Amino acid sequence: MWVYEKKLQYPVKVCNKNVQMAKFLITQYGGPDGELSAALRYLNQRYTMPTGKAKALLTDIGTEELAHLEIIATMVYQLLKDATLDELKEAGLGGHYAQHDRALFYTDSNGVPWTAAYIQGMGDPITDLHEDMAAEQKARTTYEHLINLSDDPGVKDSLRFLREREVVHFQRFGEALVDIYDYVDRKKFY
Repeated sequence: MWVYEKKLQYPVKVCNKNVQMAKFLITQYGGPDGELSAALRYLNQRYTMPTGKAKALLTDIGTEELAHLEIIATMVYQLLKDATLDELKEAGLGGHYAQHDRALFYTDSNGVPWTAAYIQGMGDPITDLHEDMAAEQKARTTYEHLINLSDDPGVKDSLRFLREREVVHFQRFGEALVDIYDYVDRKKFY
């Protein structure tokens, strides 16, 4: 079903090691409004969409969110490159190191593990698309906060790209919602 290109959707060019920024970024890896949550939400919800167009959109955006997960992972690894144990402990990552070394693990920036409770799938296309639009806005806001926390031009560049993709996804979900309302009116679904 998927074709994997062995390159990032957008290049990551971190300028400097920054363990604290890596800790902040991890929220977009395994946090409630992060890329894993988005990918799983959309790839699950696609099955209950009533039109092929809506199913295709959720498949496309869900797949793109997996690409964004890869971008976040790359940034985290670059930000942690050559970090000492003292730097990890100073940034509050000593517990993470004890359990995972420098391997990524699906958590938020506070170390709270990812949970399926972060995502929703009601089986109602209108409810689910509203949920998806809200999720994209929360991700956009999180990216804006992360941009404010960074002083690295390379990190900011990648984060701006990801933020803009959240805006585009929000718009596409809005268009799908209009199509679903039209479908509902034609089918007398409600």
